[in-house]
Order: sequence, then structure tokens, then C-alpha cells
Amino acid sequence: MPDPSGAPTPGPGAPHRFLLLPPVLEAFEAWQARPDADRTEALAGAIGELATRLGLSVGKLRMSAPPLPDLDLDLGAGTIGAEFVLRVPGDAKPVGSVRVAGDEGQAVALARGLELAMVSTRSGARADRATRQLKALDQAVRGISGVLDVDRVLQLITDRVRDLVQAEYAAIGIVDADGAIERFITSGISAEGRERIGDLPHGRGLLGLIIRENRTYRIPDIATHPERYGFPPNHPEMHSFLGMPITSSGDTVGRLYLTNKVGTPEFSQDDQSLVEMFALHAGIAIENARLHDQVRRLAVVDERDRISRDLHDSVIQSIYAQTLALDDVPDLIDDDATEARRRVDEAIDALHAVIRDIRNFIFGLRPVLLEAGSLPDGLRHLATELRRNGGVDVDVTVTAEPEALESLPIEIVAELLAVSREALTNIARHASANHAGVRLETSPGGLRLEITDDGRGFDSNRSAESGHHGLANMRARGEALGGSFGVESDPDRGTRIILTIPTHA
Repeated sequence: MPDPSGAPTPGPGAPHRFLLLPPVLEAFEAWQARPDADRTEALAGAIGELATRLGLSVGKLRMSAPPLPDLDLDLGAGTIGAEFVLRVPGDAKPVGSVRVAGDEGQAVALARGLELAMVSTRSGARADRATRQLKALDQAVRGISGVLDVDRVLQLITDRVRDLVQAEYAAIGIVDADGAIERFITSGISAEGRERIGDLPHGRGLLGLIIRENRTYRIPDIATHPERYGFPPNHPEMHSFLGMPITSSGDTVGRLYLTNKVGTPEFSQDDQSLVEMFALHAGIAIENARLHDQVRRLAVVDERDRISRDLHDSVIQSIYAQTLALDDVPDLIDDDATEARRRVDEAIDALHAVIRDIRNFIFGLRPVLLEAGSLPDGLRHLATELRRNGGVDVDVTVTAEPEALESLPIEIVAELLAVSREALTNIARHASANHAGVRLETSPGGLRLEITDDGRGFDSNRSAESGHHGLANMRARGEALGGSFGVESDPDRGTRIILTIPTHA
């Protein structure tokens, strides 16, 4: 069928003619894998050899069929001969043309063969690109999954998506309730470059368009787009653009912006599809990090409430009791100086005990215990504090398997340290002990924490006195971890506290 320009177009050729195509196919595939000068010359030679065997002369050959590189060859005959338009099935737009001089039937067969070779090569290039993109997508998703810090996950998303589609610049914009950009995380621009640009963008122009319309935009050149707003001084030059919302559970959690596609003038539909798939995972990662941040904040609030209760139940009551004991000391100074002196001495001792309690509370909150994430180090810190302030000699023995300790979540470490702190504080306050021991070992299916002392002990069968909640608190923490809590004690025979937790706590 003739081309609209009047030049003939390829039609069906004799099947045996295509038996001459393998060398051209091989040359196309080699050129697609590495389109350097040598392989381009080899491709031209293979096409010229095929034309010669068909008794033809080939002139200009032009081809533009992404993802293949553009091809522009002069095979010797220049502009002599008829121009044949090269097409691929399903594409209305021609992908190239070739000039061929000689027998028209043979020329049609040659053009048809070049079409077949190009289609085959492009299919292979698309398959290779899809494989690379899926691998890059997998690596990008793996890179952001499991990151629980909001700032870090936003920066990782920005860096990963820029590499994913080979963009020169990338950014994520987080907007407030009024639609104004409150955070803008960038990739591809140095810190000095960001500083030279100045304030955050205000969400005008194309950035604001995506915020308002909440949909994807792919634009060949933002410099010519009617919604452009312009750039501030010192802003890098930008042209091709791809922007879209990032959503999670139906809510928009950010906007993603990419500019300046590397190697080609604009972002493709394949780039858009790839980034949209990545954006789904990015939304989940952002929401996950935000939820984790909220949980940490709630944990801080819970811990503050617990401290408040502990201070109220122990420290404040102890101080209040001493104020009552000292209330009539001024009258006793004249009437019974010995009794007044005794009460003052007892109050001093009691206040020293309160000071030790407060120190233990403060020590238990030191970030090193949780930031290190090391349960053995935390136990040794607590033991050192008891030696220093309580005058009790403490031995810490850790025989638990290192792998079991390294895999403990920080929340479990915090709970075990809280139980240990409570137990050691009780030893300092109530046991009158000379020696205490802390032992952490691996038990069948979990961990076993044992804390002992040689103090005065108590009747473990009796109910706790009013206002004494230490054992109940420890038991509650242990049971919350799915473990078991036990107390062994008798008067004048010391105390043994045993907490066992499963590995899946």
C-alpha cells in the first residue's frame, strides 16, 4: 500500500527472502545491547550486505523506536531511490524510513525485513528494560520498607525514586491542612544549593496544581506550560516533569515531584507507571513511620503516667510521712529532747532513702539504657547504681545466647529493665540486704531473669500491704509480655524473683 506521500510502502514479500535476515537480526541485537560506533558500523554493514544480495542500493535509514536508541545511517546511496516508511503493528505513527533503489518488489521485501528486525529488537529491549525496572523497583521498595523514622523514610523515598527513573532532581512535598507546603525534601540538590534557593516553595504553579487537583501530571517542558509560576534566583534549570500524589488508605500523605529525565527529553508513560507503583509502597512506608512515631509518643506518655504513679505512691507518701513525724518536734525540744532527736535522726535516714529512690527513678530513665538496646548493659548499669546508692553488693551474670539478646525488640528490653529496676529498688528500700544477684539466661523457648538477695525476706503468702504495688507492677509487666512471674521468700531467708518470657513476647 502506498504511503500518503506517494512513496511505496512495504508489502508482503516472498517468504524465502526472509531467510537472509538472521545476520541483520544479530547485528540489530548487538547494537541494541551496546550502540557504540563499532556496532553501529557492523549493523550498517549487515544491512548493506543484505541489500547487495537482493540487488539493491540503500541510502538513508532513519529510525526512532524507543526504547531503542535513535538510528540515522547513510548506507551509501544517499537520497537516491524510493522512500519506504517503516511501521510497527498497532502504531499509527511511523517509526522510521529507508531509501532503496532497485527492483520494487525486492525493495519492499527489504523494507519489510527491516521492520521485522526492528520489531524483534525492540521487543527484546522492552523485555530487558522491564526486567531492569522491576529489579530497580524491588530494590527501591526494599530500601524504604522497615524504616520507622519519618524524616529518614521521606529522604530515602526521594533518593530511591530519583534513581528508579533516572531523574536529575526529585522532591517530596508535605502540605498542611490549608494546602501550603510545610516540608520539602529534595534529592539531587546539594545542601549549599538548597540554601542558595532560599525559602520553601509556596505551592504555586505546577506544585500547587498537583496539590489542588491531586492527580498525576507528566509534562514535556514546564518552561512552556501555562501553569508555570517561575523559579526563584539560583534555582537549577528544569524542563521535563513528572508529579503525582502519594496516598495511603485513600488519604494523600505527600506529593512526589521529578524533573529533568536523564538521557531523553521527557519522562515516558512507562516511567509514570513505574513511579505510580513505587508511590503505592511509599505511601505505606510513610504511614507506617508515622504510626510508629505516634506509638513512641504514646509510650512516652504512658511512661510518664507510670512515673507519676510511682512517685505519688512511694516518694511523695514517704516525704509526707516524715512531715507528720516532724510536725511536733518543736514542742518536743523542750519537753523531751531525746525523743525529738530520735525523730530528727529517723527523718534524716528516711529522707536519704527517698533521695536514693529518686535517683533510681532518674537512673531508670537514662536514655543509654534504651538507646543502646542492650539488656545486659542496662542490667549492669542498674547494679552499679544499687552499689553506689544502696550499699548493696550486686553480681550480674549473663549466660543467655547472644543471638537471643540481639533479636530482642527495644520495647521488650525496656520492660525487662523496668522489672529489674523495680526489684533492685525494693532490695535497697526494704530488704536490708548485703548481697544481691541478677542472672539472665536462656530458658526452653525464651529468657529467664532471676533476681535474688540475702535480706530479711517476707511471707510471700501474705497479701501486699496497702500502698505497696511493686510486686504487682512486676507481675503485670511480665504477664503483659506473655511470660510467668514468681516470688520465693520467707522471713530472714532472702527473696528470689523469677521472670520467664517466651521468645515471641
